[in-house]
Amino acid sequence: MRFYVVLVTTPGRAVSEKLSKSLVEGRLAACVNRVPGLQSRYWWKGKVETAREEMLVIKTRRDRLSKLVRWVKEHHPYTVCEVVALPIAGGNADYLRWIDQNLPKSYES
Repeated sequence: MRFYVVLVTTPGRAVSEKLSKSLVEGRLAACVNRVPGLQSRYWWKGKVETAREEMLVIKTRRDRLSKLVRWVKEHHPYTVCEVVALPIAGGNADYLRWIDQNLPKSYES
């Protein structure tokens, strides 16, 4: 697959704004949506935890993916942050072309 949607949870607005701005300005992503108001429930250190979080929905191209994952891990405040990449199997060809056009062709991963 050539394009990916990457999901990243954050502890709140400040982190979401910082990460999303840097990802787009750094050309690791063509677009990042911020989805506030999540309630997450998960296992952490042997017990079930509940937290208020936000979700970043990141659109990128395959050649950016490994650098994007590394960058998020380096800049995210969580010890183990969620970074899940889902391949885009299809969709609006005009939108996919827009992603492609907004991420330069030559890039070191």
